[in-house]
Amino acid sequence: MSDARIPPQLTFKAIVLSIALTLVLMAANAYLGLFAGLTIATAIPAAVIAIAVLRLFGPPNMLENNIVSTGASAGSSIASGAIFTLPALVLMGWWKDFDYGWTLAIIGLGGLLGVLFSVPLRRTMIIEQKLQFPEGVAAAEVLKVSEGSTGGAKWLGLAALAGGLFKFATSGLHLSPESLTVSRYFGERTVGYFSFGLSPALIAVGYIVGLNIGALVAGGGLLAYWVFIPIYSTWFQHLDPALAQSLIGMSAEEAAGAIRGAQVRYIGVGAMLIGGLWTIWSLRASLVAGVRSGLNMRAQGSDVPHTDRDIPMKLILIGTAVFVLPLFILYTQAVGSWGVGLTMAIIMIITGFLFCSVAAYMAGIVGSSNSPVSGMTICTMLFAALVLLTMIGRGGVTGPVATILIGAVVCTAASIAGDNLQDLKAGYLIGSTPWRQQVMLAIGAVSSAFIMAPVLNLFNKAYGIGVPAFPGAHALPAPQANLVRAVAEGMFGGKLPWNMIIVGLAVGALLIALDSWLKRSGSRWRTPVLAVAVGIYLPLDVSTPLLAGGLLCEFAQRWHQQRGAGASAEKLMQNGMLFAAGMITGESLMGVIIAIPIVIYQNADVMAVPEAFQFSKYIGAIVLAALCAWLYQVATRRPPTTT
Repeated sequence: MSDARIPPQLTFKAIVLSIALTLVLMAANAYLGLFAGLTIATAIPAAVIAIAVLRLFGPPNMLENNIVSTGASAGSSIASGAIFTLPALVLMGWWKDFDYGWTLAIIGLGGLLGVLFSVPLRRTMIIEQKLQFPEGVAAAEVLKVSEGSTGGAKWLGLAALAGGLFKFATSGLHLSPESLTVSRYFGERTVGYFSFGLSPALIAVGYIVGLNIGALVAGGGLLAYWVFIPIYSTWFQHLDPALAQSLIGMSAEEAAGAIRGAQVRYIGVGAMLIGGLWTIWSLRASLVAGVRSGLNMRAQGSDVPHTDRDIPMKLILIGTAVFVLPLFILYTQAVGSWGVGLTMAIIMIITGFLFCSVAAYMAGIVGSSNSPVSGMTICTMLFAALVLLTMIGRGGVTGPVATILIGAVVCTAASIAGDNLQDLKAGYLIGSTPWRQQVMLAIGAVSSAFIMAPVLNLFNKAYGIGVPAFPGAHALPAPQANLVRAVAEGMFGGKLPWNMIIVGLAVGALLIALDSWLKRSGSRWRTPVLAVAVGIYLPLDVSTPLLAGGLLCEFAQRWHQQRGAGASAEKLMQNGMLFAAGMITGESLMGVIIAIPIVIYQNADVMAVPEAFQFSKYIGAIVLAALCAWLYQVATRRPPTTT
């Protein structure tokens, strides 16, 4: 196809719609990540919405739809980079709230660097190595049928409405509790506890990640609450006299929360640490391949077809220099030393390009949603801390702050890099122009960065991040940010329960050994240590619904396998994925909306109905079960017969 006959791609309406979707999906993913410790790739839901909306303005154009999807998917990546790292600065007291200028600069510039660092990887990873990029392939399939039915948009919209209404009924009106909880003491001190969160979004996350990951996250939670907490409460309270004293008179539920917060969650920290280091070691060959790809970008002549034109290498080098300069100034301002600021900038550039390459390669193998960006961030921080220790020593907050600021930029850049390659894979399969997608992704990243600080401040004031904002508020756990804080402060002499972290290291090592054995035996089940570690760290009511969602996905897949549905199975499972994405989007956006009156009135119960009108907790469970049945029905409904 000659350039003159290329359908329009980077159009005004596509850019406007893409920015709108980016902001919405970014806010939803930020809430989900702080709540559940996981984010989801949004390229496919964005593609479905783009197909439904853009057809109102003219004939379907899958290249234009692809531009919308590309820009909108940046929101989830920007959200990941921000929520995994920046809340640590609030938790450690360096910020009272999320500073707008700093947040915009760190996240925006990190996102732009992620786009630039990933551009040189496209040719080798997509064309020469032919990596799969599963989410990009799935998005391309959705875009290819953009001229057909918009049934996927229907399921997405209905599920979003259902998820939002459920969230409003439980968290807003308080018609039903947000979790089913059972707790009691066995004997004098042994704590027994179980909780299941009544959340469509968590069920949907479990459906998307599948039974293997869902079971591992839930298994980590059960390991914490059914093994480690009872053992600690029964025999090891004396290790922390202050905690033991505070447990006197507590209910079993309160005691479980106190022990987890003070001690047991650090077992998850230890498991995450060894998991991150193991991930990097096991990816050493992929890492070398990714770096080679970045250093092997070929010059582009005027005769290169539009489907093979990237942002020119000259502009990439200029842009990198331009974007690194303000980060260097910010780093210098943060630590009060030009030398340390320069060191921070150099570490950021080296580790940023390195882990952008790794993140892109991993996205090509297992998908962006499963790429261990948090593990890469921890490794970045460990390396940065070791270097900075030799320059500024221990004590104070300068070292931890500097380490987190480096990690924030690298985390954002790596998240964007994996996302960019997924989008470019979709574009490659449908004949899009790479440089147009790269520009759109940069626009999406910057757009998200402009509202990231207000969104995070809204969550912090309405719910609290890590700790409740005020009595009665339900704090968002923010597991990765708490881990980032623990690692940064621990490396510079902070007080950490190292005995618990060592237990976590041992648990992680056992999981790695088991995973290696399962891999050698060819089992479909694996035990990635980071999934279990996140489960240990999360509250139990967050992790257990993921198992239920994973079971729904497994049952739906087996239903199709038993009936040999073939191509229709893939389509119907795709409808199930869209329905699940809709439930996540609806509940997460309602969480953002509900936060506004809570902040205004500083009252978590501002919209609550009188107690006489509140239902039993089992009513909420019954409604959630009905939503699960609806999800299963959408994923397994028989295709219409043709005559």
